[in-house]
Amino acid sequence: MSTVYTRPLARLVEQFQRLPGIGPKTAQRLALHVIKRPESEVKALAQALLDAKQQVGLCSICFHLSADPICDICRTPSRDESLICVVADSRDVIAIEKTREYRGKYHVLGGLISPMDGITPDQLQIQPLIHRASQATVQEVILAINPSVEGETTTLYLAHLLNPFVNVTRIAFGLPMGGDLEYADEVTLARALEGRQRVQ
Repeated sequence: MSTVYTRPLARLVEQFQRLPGIGPKTAQRLALHVIKRPESEVKALAQALLDAKQQVGLCSICFHLSADPICDICRTPSRDESLICVVADSRDVIAIEKTREYRGKYHVLGGLISPMDGITPDQLQIQPLIHRASQATVQEVILAINPSVEGETTTLYLAHLLNPFVNVTRIAFGLPMGGDLEYADEVTLARALEGRQRVQ
């Protein structure tokens, strides 16, 4: 790479390539874009990166990303405290919030059980979830976990632990709008059938 780029630019391209979803061409495009921007903009970008790294941590209640000890969602009194939606990581919280359909609280596990990758239940935020679910105010825990092998393992494990305390449900996995049945895989179709609802 050093024969194509001058060394500082090569290092910048390499750093961009470390980001998820960024290939060599996109990394090059980003690096060249940064070089062309005014120094004030580049400093602002660098400062934003440092600030985010230094200031963003985890909510002490739900473990969603937060710059405060308790995140905005947990602090909002209008959120339904009887519902807890369990997700693998903060990206899932953001995705669900974009729907504007869910008004309960969240619990972020920080990953999924994966013995192959050495991720065991004690490495996830499961014990705090059990504690929260055992509170009288909680009526339902919704498991919003991807239907992968690791996701199914985690879902079954959590359901076993939570069922003595609270009603446990899972989100339905179905067909996307505009999708054709013939192109859907078997697992998606099975989940769509399981999550069927009565037509009023």
